[in-house]
Amino acid sequence: MNLKFDEQMLCGTCVEPGKFDLTTVDMPSNAPAGWVLLDIQAVGICGTDYHIFEGKHPYLNYPRVIGHELSGRVVNDVNGWKQGDLVVVNPYISCGKCHACLRLKPNCCSNIQVLGVHRDGGLCARLAVPLTNIYAATGLSEIEAAMVEFLAIGAHAVRRSSVCNIDRVLVTGAGPIGLGTALFARLTGAEVHLLDVSETRLELISQKFNFKNIHVVGADLLIGDLADGFDVVFDATGYAKAMEAGFGYVAHGGQYIFVSVVKDKITFDDGEFHKREMSIIGSRNALKEDFDTVVLAIKNKQIDTSALASEILSLTEMKTRFGELVNDRETLIKAIVKL
Repeated sequence: MNLKFDEQMLCGTCVEPGKFDLTTVDMPSNAPAGWVLLDIQAVGICGTDYHIFEGKHPYLNYPRVIGHELSGRVVNDVNGWKQGDLVVVNPYISCGKCHACLRLKPNCCSNIQVLGVHRDGGLCARLAVPLTNIYAATGLSEIEAAMVEFLAIGAHAVRRSSVCNIDRVLVTGAGPIGLGTALFARLTGAEVHLLDVSETRLELISQKFNFKNIHVVGADLLIGDLADGFDVVFDATGYAKAMEAGFGYVAHGGQYIFVSVVKDKITFDDGEFHKREMSIIGSRNALKEDFDTVVLAIKNKQIDTSALASEILSLTEMKTRFGELVNDRETLIKAIVKL
């Protein structure tokens, strides 16, 4: 891209594992054809950002400006967008040419570039993104719009499944992605259960979002009324052993959806898999339809965004607070940086 620059701006940058700092770069003043300049308004901090800080992300080179859960305002009138329009950013930049893209599945583009991971993200004042990657956030606040992306991942996973109102659902992993998955599974009318290693986190989610069926890892779930297992199981743990254990929770004829991803090899008992005629489904990122689903759910007050936002802080505060946020995930649902 041939961008022009005028002034400078601060960026929240993971310089190397364990080191987060505010760096100064030139602020873009134009965008090429097909792209749009956005003044970033709010940025959600997520597990990916924490993994980058911890040096655990497998696909990243340092230094990296983080931030992919973004809301922004259009800088200049372009292609039907007006200056000041509030938008949600889809951070998955696809190539448009590979097999997946040609089959209208850009979320699993073979050449995907994710903002804040493969290329610099939006924890900064201004960012250029493709026009195809912005969606209207009319009726949402800037903070709410920054929460759409992570919720869209859960909405996409639920849409990939066949969850309906007669189903029993188990979501393993009660982090933000697992919580989002559980919230959208519950909107189908299904009976939703949550499983996590942290009793503290489960109690927090139970209180804030009125989930009654919570289970700590180690408890025997498959007893009594649940002896037949769950019709749909979603894994949002990001741990290979937990993903393998999840096979045992799937009922005969049930589905197992992997929302989280790991580099490890996952093994399972083929006899049990076939006996149950189980379906395994991978769910990656999200599509425009999922973003639209989330925006509508927030507008209709089906999602309590005030309960999701644990803390709102400034970019300058991030320099001293980021390490604390990394270590406070048990009681933190979503931290938002307001630009």
